[in-house]
Amino acid sequence: MLKFLIAVDDSDHSRRAVEAVARLAPQTKGLEVVLINVRESPLYYGELPPYDYESIDRLHRRRQDTLLESALAQARQCGLEQVTTEAAMGSPANEIVSAADQRTVDQIVIGTHGRGPVGTMFIGSVAQRVVHLSRIPVLLVR
Repeated sequence: MLKFLIAVDDSDHSRRAVEAVARLAPQTKGLEVVLINVRESPLYYGELPPYDYESIDRLHRRRQDTLLESALAQARQCGLEQVTTEAAMGSPANEIVSAADQRTVDQIVIGTHGRGPVGTMFIGSVAQRVVHLSRIPVLLVR
């Protein structure tokens, strides 16, 4: 049995990552998938009263839940049966690698925007950081 962790963020790239794993399902008995979405802490400038921060955080959590429900529906529509979801908060690359370690997955699958070396130099890349941090194989899907 193989266990995959797929990072999802509501982009076309993450949807293609789900589709790539779904293509493996017919060839692999008992394929298990964990869909993870990592949200960063809400950013704001200046001081906010606690109730404003809480309302911003609640909005972000609701959006994350909706995103994971959509990814779960896509995974099931693609034929993946053993699928669970995980919502995390923090640094995306660190949380993805940590979840992979905790859940003892065999491989991390992540969509990449494919910006190239110049683009990632200025913007950074979650996928690139996951590759460097992970001790298990990482499949990059474009």
